[in-house]
Amino acid sequence: MNGNGVDAQRIESPDDPRLHDYTDLTDVALRRVREPAEGLFMAEGEKVILRAVQAGYRIRSALMEERWLPGIAPALAAAGAPAYLADQELLRTVTGYAVHRGALAAMQRLPLPAPVDLLRSSSRVAVLEDVVDHTNLGAVFRAAAALGVEAVLLTPRCADPLYRRAVKVSMGAVFAVPYARFERWPDCYSEIRDAGFRLLAMTPAEGSVALPELPPADRDALLLGTEGEGLTRRALEAADVRVRIPMDAGIDSLNVAAAAAVTFYALRYGGRSG
Repeated sequence: MNGNGVDAQRIESPDDPRLHDYTDLTDVALRRVREPAEGLFMAEGEKVILRAVQAGYRIRSALMEERWLPGIAPALAAAGAPAYLADQELLRTVTGYAVHRGALAAMQRLPLPAPVDLLRSSSRVAVLEDVVDHTNLGAVFRAAAALGVEAVLLTPRCADPLYRRAVKVSMGAVFAVPYARFERWPDCYSEIRDAGFRLLAMTPAEGSVALPELPPADRDALLLGTEGEGLTRRALEAADVRVRIPMDAGIDSLNVAAAAAVTFYALRYGGRSG
């Protein structure tokens, strides 16, 4: 126990069994299965770790160079969690990449709310259909937190918001915006409409309504599709309105995260540019 009340333990070998949570972080397929199954996720960097703690997630342990310990020590001490101290070379060997933000923390997941509960308490939500890229997912959450989206709802095949890359890109916004995952698709669209939402499908297709011309509504659910292909036919058919972002220079669409940010802003401020 050090002077900060933290159980600080020096790690000398990458094979140390205490590091089980931190091994093979670069194996995406493995982490997608292992992290949810074992109830853990990774938070990287002091700011993200502390935001996770503030959101109610419990630290299981932290792995870092010793110089990063003071900033995280109070959270570790409060949780009674150990700090594993190692040099940068050992960190790279264990995790498979350079830990540029100084520290990793293995965090305990919380139970997800039911989609119906988030729909009941929200007036503006984002619905992500099969968004599988963790970078895009994290960016959507960050835009949602910044621009007044009250919840994010995921179809069954969507990426994990608590995967390390998504958490890092969102700068911890995945902890600030409540989210839930539907068990069935496409039945979820009927569930959203039954909760009183207008379903808006983002598509560059001809015949869609330009975003600045969209009339306001009391409750909106914005449907955003997978990278490349966009929304499925079933999602487009379920929508009350198909919406597009007017663009110049022959560009027909934006990355899903960029499109989300533009539309979140427009919905928040009435879709009027002045």
